Amino acid sequence: MKQDNKILKLVYTFFLGIIIALFIGFGINTFYPSPAEPQIPERLNTLNNTMSKTPTDEQITLQNQYDKTRSDFEKNKMNPYNRNVSIISLSAAVILLALSLFLEKRNIKVISDGIMMGGLFMLIYSIGRGVASKDNKYMFMAVSVGLITVVYLGYHRFVDNNTSKKKSKK
Repeated sequence: MKQDNKILKLVYTFFLGIIIALFIGFGINTFYPSPAEPQIPERLNTLNNTMSKTPTDEQITLQNQYDKTRSDFEKNKMNPYNRNVSIISLSAAVILLALSLFLEKRNIKVISDGIMMGGLFMLIYSIGRGVASKDNKYMFMAVSVGLITVVYLGYHRFVDNNTSKKKSKK
């Protein structure tokens, strides 16, 4: 019976972490939706659907205009949006990881572990969004915050707890 309980706790912890990450991710998307992508011009679609193997001058012009619009959209709208989403999710990850430490001290172990998993999943998501922002300085900053947070969390969860337990046994 004891082994079943450990497996159930592990599954619950993992599931809680996923649900927390999804909740925050969908919340960000709901309240801070991404900018609308530029649409391929209808005329270009119509011309592309013709059976001609070589593009016409009109197709080339329309395609070049669309490519420029798409490039501007990525640079001026999507990259800043990805950076902002990364900042929001990185903040949420740090808050979740701090909350998991707080609950750990209150001996609410299973919930604390699930929140920690959710925070780690959000941290991964945040770094991914940071990479999508194509801003090297921001990517470095996001990874730095992630590294510091994970090292701090690991120390307080695993090293500091073991030291405290050894002292209390003496």
